[in-house]
Amino acid sequence: MLYRSKAPFRLGIAGGGTDVSPYSDIYGGAILNVTINLYAHATIRPLNNGKIRFVHINEAIVEEFDTVSQLPLEGDLLLQRGIYNSIVSKFNNRKPLSFELTTSMDVPSGSGLGTSSTLVVAILGAFTEWLKLPLGKYDIAHYAYEIERIDLKMAGGKQDQYAATFGGVNFMEFLEDDKVIVNPLRIGYDVLHEWSMNTILFYTEQRRVSGYIIEEQVENVKKKNDSLDAMHKVKEEAFRMKNCLLREELWELGKALNVSWTNKKKMAKHISNEFIDNIYETAISSGALGGKISGAGGGGFMFFYCPENSCYQVAEALTKLKVGKVQEFEFSKRGLTTWTVKQQ
Repeated sequence: MLYRSKAPFRLGIAGGGTDVSPYSDIYGGAILNVTINLYAHATIRPLNNGKIRFVHINEAIVEEFDTVSQLPLEGDLLLQRGIYNSIVSKFNNRKPLSFELTTSMDVPSGSGLGTSSTLVVAILGAFTEWLKLPLGKYDIAHYAYEIERIDLKMAGGKQDQYAATFGGVNFMEFLEDDKVIVNPLRIGYDVLHEWSMNTILFYTEQRRVSGYIIEEQVENVKKKNDSLDAMHKVKEEAFRMKNCLLREELWELGKALNVSWTNKKKMAKHISNEFIDNIYETAISSGALGGKISGAGGGGFMFFYCPENSCYQVAEALTKLKVGKVQEFEFSKRGLTTWTVKQQ
């Protein structure tokens, strides 16, 4: 048998950074995001040879071990090792497993679409399918958060795990004591298609490490400086943009993106740079109403709302920069998906 899963990446529309502790613990966070039809994939093939084998397609990395109950937390495929250790400890009475885990992603890592968290969700989905684990959507999302942020001590927020698990357009609230409320927004297909058609997704081809940006945001919350005020405004824009969607006011959503981006850049000094600002200004001067980076910042994917037929001229202008590329996509309403395949 093969046990497969896929989980969608997300665009962080508004509120990004307010899901990161300690801001969310003290002030409460609010995030608006939407998943797209680009995915992290995982396949588990059980083995009977006493081996554990990890294969990550994107970076052509293969790791193999004798089956043990706990793998060392070092090396390239740290996420895979951490997930295995937790699964065996929590659900298999520390009895080791023998299997091959193959993973791949439709986008590069460090691209601002929640890649690492989405990959964790996909891998947990494959294990849940194989071992029939008693985990619902909230369970999987929170478990993914625990593994990545607590067990492996990787810097970041909470939205990515929930977006990948639930899928669709969601307004998420992050409260004290790790409480998360996912509010799926009922957006009509006409509005969703129009929103998608008017949105340009652009890959800067500039990979970034989000950890140091997030660490700076954390320090700014503690210092209560101007960056904290910017975070409050970014959260306010999340509520505003949610209402724009529910009222089917996409033009207002586009303008709100511009306001949100202005405030987001104040949250940490490395969120934007001259390279990113040039891309943004090119899009705006070509007809986009607003846009932003998806994720912590510093590179990765950017997206822009381009009303009516302006998306064509915006795409052309961005292409002429000869840096980065326009990425085809559609919004996706479905989150984590798992299934079993009988081998021939």
